[in-house]
Amino acid sequence: MHSSVIEAGRDTSSTAAVADTVVPGFVDTLLRHRDELHDVLTRVATAQAASDELFRSLRALSGAPWEVLRNAPRRLGRLATFLPSNNLLYSYVLFGVIPSLYTDEVRIRPSARVAPAAMAVHEILGPHLRGPDGGRIVMEPVSQRRFLADCARSDAVVFTGQPDNGRAVAAELPGDALLLTFGSGPNPLVVGPEADPDAVCRTVLAARLYNSGQDCLCTDIVFVHRSLVREVVPRLAGALASIRVGERADPATRVAPLVYPDAVQEAAAFLSAYREFTVHGGRVDLARHVVEPTLLHLPWQDAFHPPEFFSPVVLTMAYDDPRQITRWLHSAEERARGMYVSVFGEPGLTGGTRIATSVVCEERITFDVEDGNRPFGGYGPLAGSVHRHGTATGRPLLLSAEAATGARP
Repeated sequence: MHSSVIEAGRDTSSTAAVADTVVPGFVDTLLRHRDELHDVLTRVATAQAASDELFRSLRALSGAPWEVLRNAPRRLGRLATFLPSNNLLYSYVLFGVIPSLYTDEVRIRPSARVAPAAMAVHEILGPHLRGPDGGRIVMEPVSQRRFLADCARSDAVVFTGQPDNGRAVAAELPGDALLLTFGSGPNPLVVGPEADPDAVCRTVLAARLYNSGQDCLCTDIVFVHRSLVREVVPRLAGALASIRVGERADPATRVAPLVYPDAVQEAAAFLSAYREFTVHGGRVDLARHVVEPTLLHLPWQDAFHPPEFFSPVVLTMAYDDPRQITRWLHSAEERARGMYVSVFGEPGLTGGTRIATSVVCEERITFDVEDGNRPFGGYGPLAGSVHRHGTATGRPLLLSAEAATGARP
């Protein structure tokens, strides 16, 4: 692997005009190289997820002129980005290509877990993204210590990863630097008494099994109203029994070997601890990194807070009254992790835009509402926050909006 640089000159036109000029070429580049990119992405994602990621990347690029026109970000000298270990192309577009429209230099550090694949994405696209209007993009697999030095000299930093590591990055930055930390949340899904059992089961699997469950938008817990438990749980078990488990590059594969050994180990430990609640599956092949599509059903527990599974584990929990879920979302743990809550057929939880720190998605899952040109996430500080002048504020994040002149404190 080697450092790769995309050079571009500076232009005196407005950022919106730059986007109108440059973005069509970016879109064309992605389309012309989609097969090469798909081959790279399936090193870390299922073929289904890789195809979806390509389309989401195209949509975000196509929306970039609107995004910068709407938000009017100020010109940044340098942006430093910690690339996540999944959604490599989409993250490269969101935190590299689009910001280069209003940044002189974007420096990207790929995750050490997937550095070869991330560098391959950059090497495919890099030579074709040269243009007279944007900034330059540099991607280099350097140590975190060295990259922190780049961060300290940057106007803005994007961090994707564990909150503790994000706070460590914040401690290294000057007070006036802008830091956006993107975390994760449990993204609960509520199956209310008015939900259609067949439709909601398809929805639950879409929300849980995206890229074998390896995505921060995946749902980690499904609350099922007691009146529908006997209809929904058996349907989910039957659907999971028919899930195709295979190799990532096979278009028919829904669940593949997991990319991260620690995710396999953590799933195995959880499934062992909650073995008595297993409805379907439960087997883990540590050597092959395969977690069998699994369903567990738990009784209501106020104090239960699911881990981020990052694996194909569907966890359901019975509830009797929507006030139980409201109370759960207002707990200290979930206020900190609040991202999204998807609500189907539960009128007791609809009508508002958020519950505690979680953004309400009515009759939609997280993948339906996620839009690369709009702020992402909820208001829980562990799910995502903006840091500046010694303060951290949890809120939905979009770099161009935070980089705007007169952005919120």
